[in-house]
Amino acid sequence: MDETWDVIVVGGGAAGLSAALTLGRALRRVVVVDSGQPRNRFAAHMHAVLGNEGTDPAALLERGRAEAAAYGVTFRDGRATGVSAEERTVRVTTTAGELTARALVVASGLTDELPEIPGLAERWGSTVLHCPYCHGWEVRGSRLGVLGASPLSLHQAELVRQWSDRLTFFTAECGDLDPAVVRRLQARGIELVDTPVTALTDGAARLADGREIPLDALFAAPTPRPHDDFLSALELERQDTPMGSFLAVDPTGRTSHPRIWAVGNVANPAANVPISIAAGSMAGAMLNMTLVGEDADDALAEQAADFWEDRYAGSDRVWSGRVNATLADVVAALPAGQGRTVLELGCGEGGDAVWLAEQGWHVTAVDLSPTAVARGAEGAADHGVADRITWVAHNLGTWRTEKTFDLVTASFFHSTVDLPRTEILRRAAGQVRPGGHLLLVSHVFETEEDVPPWARHDASATAHAHDPALLTPDQEIAELALDGWQVERAEIRPREATGPDGVQQATLKDGVVLLRRPA
Repeated sequence: MDETWDVIVVGGGAAGLSAALTLGRALRRVVVVDSGQPRNRFAAHMHAVLGNEGTDPAALLERGRAEAAAYGVTFRDGRATGVSAEERTVRVTTTAGELTARALVVASGLTDELPEIPGLAERWGSTVLHCPYCHGWEVRGSRLGVLGASPLSLHQAELVRQWSDRLTFFTAECGDLDPAVVRRLQARGIELVDTPVTALTDGAARLADGREIPLDALFAAPTPRPHDDFLSALELERQDTPMGSFLAVDPTGRTSHPRIWAVGNVANPAANVPISIAAGSMAGAMLNMTLVGEDADDALAEQAADFWEDRYAGSDRVWSGRVNATLADVVAALPAGQGRTVLELGCGEGGDAVWLAEQGWHVTAVDLSPTAVARGAEGAADHGVADRITWVAHNLGTWRTEKTFDLVTASFFHSTVDLPRTEILRRAAGQVRPGGHLLLVSHVFETEEDVPPWARHDASATAHAHDPALLTPDQEIAELALDGWQVERAEIRPREATGPDGVQQATLKDGVVLLRRPA
């Protein structure tokens, strides 16, 4: 049960099975958690379902399970009781254990809560009905009733009249009807009865005054109660509808959480079987597309990791090992570093990380290249600050941490091999404590002459001179779009630099962005 899936589907009704089938055919590893309690289990036949007219709902679900299973979909009996979500995964607690996946489809349906009138519940799905499109043909021309329960019942009474001219509308629970509404209903020959219904028997509705109104079927509008309590800890956005409060979703079924979709009656109480099937198919396709994009991003990040490891491993040393003067100047003006924490992204061979540790910072230094990180660790040991630096060699596109920091810095965090730089920096900004800082020091290559002489033989370096990803400080701030953060520095400054050989000199241009998170 600890196995990680691509997608968990909670609910094995029409919507859930449709999503699972679509995802299974997309070669996704899918598990469906199902309690075996579909909303339409009380009905013996489905109608207005193209290609399945009159089919037993249970037969459709049995076929659907077999079709999904043929594409590798796995099924678990149980009920979801809780969900937790992180940036890359969701974890679903069920009555049978816990499951982890990259995404979740909620298709858990709802319960129809009927008025507490004796005889109503036991006839639900046979002679007590809800949807005239699903059951109207079968009772056409019969003695029909509509049980008023809310303003929506007025619409239901007008609608049901389409199937029979022998219709009684029980209005006691609707309050005082507007005279215009009364005239409208009576114009269609609908009989209005304002005495409460106290019981339903075979063939009649019994009233509070003892009368019995002959009926062949009664239409009632139950209160829909969506099965979404297990999501409550996530505080997903909701929308108020005439039928109650439901999860807010976009046209593809995506909720306010980027890894959670909701389809079928749990999000749309009016959805019948065809609509639920369509919603599940759409959600499955769009969810798969989201994972496809994520897979491509991860592959690019892995490619970048391989590129930079090859570059570091193919040379004794790429950089000088000294701290970048611009970073040192900016950090020196920040509050004292003793006991404070800093995350350095793209630490390379560790020159900046070692200097930060020497100033009293506790450093977490991360880079894609194990070779670069190993060299950094050697340098830290040589300078006596090994105990102040945690070194991490990891793909920066997928690296995550729960820690927070007083400062996050990224110096010359660029790659000629694609890397989701802005996404990484935004995520890192989320690790800055309130009142803390994000510092970015970047190359500014306005012409090829700005490339240092020791790098001009390196095609990857000279390519930066024409790289649109090298943003000016103002462009960098706009790209990050960190709402509410204070801009403390946004400047281009020259500095004198020495090449890795310790001899060559050059004047370089650094772009500096220093942002402060609101306290």
